[in-house]
Amino acid sequence: MMGRRDSALMRKDGSQSFRGSRIAAAIAVGIFLGCVFAFFYPDGFFVSTPPIHHSIDTSNSEVASSSCESSERINMLKSEFVASSNKNAELKKQVWELTEKLRLAEQRKDNAQKEVLVLGEQQKVGPFGTVKGVRTNSTVVPDESVNPRLAKILEKVAVKRELIVALANSNVRDMLEVWFTSIKRVGIPNYLVIALDDDIANLCHSKDVPVYKRDPDEGIDSIAKTGGNHAVSGLKFRVLREFLQLGYSVLLSDVDIVYLQNPFDHLYRDSDVESMTDGHNNMTAYGFNDVFDEPQMGWARYAHTMRIWVYNSGFFYIRPTIPSIELLDRVAGRLSRENAWDQAVFNEELFFPSHPGYDGLHASRRTMDYYLFMNSKVLFKTVRKDSILSKLKPVIVHVNYHPDKFPRMKAVVDYYVNGNQDALKSFPDGSEW
Repeated sequence: MMGRRDSALMRKDGSQSFRGSRIAAAIAVGIFLGCVFAFFYPDGFFVSTPPIHHSIDTSNSEVASSSCESSERINMLKSEFVASSNKNAELKKQVWELTEKLRLAEQRKDNAQKEVLVLGEQQKVGPFGTVKGVRTNSTVVPDESVNPRLAKILEKVAVKRELIVALANSNVRDMLEVWFTSIKRVGIPNYLVIALDDDIANLCHSKDVPVYKRDPDEGIDSIAKTGGNHAVSGLKFRVLREFLQLGYSVLLSDVDIVYLQNPFDHLYRDSDVESMTDGHNNMTAYGFNDVFDEPQMGWARYAHTMRIWVYNSGFFYIRPTIPSIELLDRVAGRLSRENAWDQAVFNEELFFPSHPGYDGLHASRRTMDYYLFMNSKVLFKTVRKDSILSKLKPVIVHVNYHPDKFPRMKAVVDYYVNGNQDALKSFPDGSEW
């Protein structure tokens, strides 16, 4: 009895405990749900809300408005970018222009400083008739790196940094022998033959003649070995550049020349180029006023022109100056592009003034005395027939006007060296062919 009662009491207590647990769980769940609803619906669960379609329309309107504003903003940014780019380009252009002006100003300043160094300080103008401009340009700084081998040869051959230079190939062998024999006879030590082929180099070595054979150069060698007198003559403007860069003055000589005195005793050395002339009297050699007549112009029928016969590109003294080197570059450049005579180009570059489309050469020049540095026209047309002039002894005779060069060269030697007064008589004034 007692056992059943205790068992019943225990079941009753357990049931009451289970019900209490469920009530506590329900209360906890209710509190949790209340917190959730309070968080998501702070204004109450049954508060009225606007219609859903109205909210959607407003949202679409805002999106559309935002899209338009974004498009306008992008276009505005693009415009600003383009404007900024243009402005940047304009600024770059201005910076470049200012930089260029600054560079030119610095260049002018540098040139002015160099001019002051060359010409000295600025000077006051003297009394009327006493003012003279500068005629003699300064020489370049020697650069032995240009051709060390040639530099060593010139150190031995040159006297006071000047020498006679001639180019020769086998085509002019006979004339070359008369040429260097006359130089030796006068006693000129400073001369050099530029051998354009092995035959000339061997000849010079055998005759104890100073010689220099250039390193192989395809552009020069093709002309040097087979070219005629004019072709070889054109090469000298390229070859001479190295001599001037090394700081030497050169008396350039063709080989159809007979030396009777030392030419270095008769040079002025006050100009960039000092050249013999093809002229045959004072007018043609030194210049004259030539009046051109055009009758149809009536009152203005007479036009005055200035004329001078050309310098001979086969005998000239050239100093190592910037204008001299520019002259060589100009002539060599034109001869490489044009089918032209080197003497014509030589004179055009020396004498043509600056004009639209062309910057003239600023080189000083002097014409040699045509009785001392005599061409063969002067000798055979005038001097040999004049009893007074025929007694004068020129420094050189250049057989440039006559194609029968070799026999006339020998006749010049016979006349002036051996004293044979009849040596020149058999030759005509001009050429028979």
